[in-house]
This record gives sequence, C-alpha cells and structure tokens, in this order.
Amino acid sequence: MTCNMQVTNRRRSPCPVANALDIVGDKWSLLVVRDLLRGKLTYTDLLGSPEHIPTNLLAERLTRLERAGLITRSPYQRRPVRYAYTLTDKGRALGAVLKAYVEWGKRYIPGTMTLGEIHNSTLL
Repeated sequence: MTCNMQVTNRRRSPCPVANALDIVGDKWSLLVVRDLLRGKLTYTDLLGSPEHIPTNLLAERLTRLERAGLITRSPYQRRPVRYAYTLTDKGRALGAVLKAYVEWGKRYIPGTMTLGEIHNSTLL
C-alpha cells in the first residue's frame, strides 16, 4: 500500500501579520536583519552582536531567512568555505519595520537606546 499524500505549503491564516510572524516573529530573526542592515556581512560579524545569539540558532536563522528570500549568501573564502550574507530587496524592506520598532521602543520603554547611541555612550 502506498501513500499519495500531497504536502502543501499551508498557512494558518490569510492575515499578513500572522504570515510575517511565521517568517520573522521569533526572538532572533529581526536582530539578524538589523545587523545586516547595519553592515555586518559574515557569520562571525553576526555572532559579535550584543545579544549574543547562540551559534546553532544563528545558523538556523540564516538558513530560514535565506529560504524565505530575505537574504542571499555568497562564498568569500574557499577553504574552509565561508559565506557573506546580504539582504535582498525583500529583506531590506524590513528596515521600515525595524524603524517602527525603534520608535515604539524609545517612546514606551524607558532606558532603551539604539546601537549607535549605546556605542556613543561608551565612548564618553
């Protein structure tokens, strides 16, 4: 007996918020996008972020973001193979979302600062 089940890419809802959260609604994905928007390119660069993403989660998020069409990777070293990550147009469009988060956080969560503000305050 054979099973002819067809696997479909079903969504839980047609809601754009729910669908966006399915892609970037975890604890780490938007932070990876933030860092790529700020010019980080490599796995090592991304590991150096202040939130200290665990290596296994970073690898998984990069794979997920690539599958979703938000980033691309290209080798910059052959032995061992190492990749540079860049945002696609779709990924760069999340910059507006992150800007809204920054504005909301700064307005409603006392003591929050952007990475630039944190960096500048440590130089004083």
